[in-house]
Amino acid sequence: MSSTSSLWLVIVIVGALNYASRLSFIAFFARRHIPASLARAFRYVPAAMLTALVVPMVAAVPHAAPEAGLSAQALVALAPRVAGAVVALAVAWRTHGTLSTLVAGMGTLWLVQAIVAGAS
Repeated sequence: MSSTSSLWLVIVIVGALNYASRLSFIAFFARRHIPASLARAFRYVPAAMLTALVVPMVAAVPHAAPEAGLSAQALVALAPRVAGAVVALAVAWRTHGTLSTLVAGMGTLWLVQAIVAGAS
């Protein structure tokens, strides 16, 4: 079997397993009564998942050894992402709008990146 065929086989198998795992929860809970406490807990799952995906991307310090601590260069590299995240958080809290949050956060990220690149 060629490497291209192997790659496509792996993609199809992983996709089918992913689909089956998601479908199993839908099929399992479709005919069952969910307790109120569990239903309340399920409301927080999207926020928890989004936080788990976004925070490591924002807070990861590039090219820093753990024992070296935070250098000035690492803090400068981290500043645009943190600034964009803070502005996006403020806009999301104020407007509750996805598009305005994305525009404000990405605009701030790009603006601070341009400022940092121009200063160095």
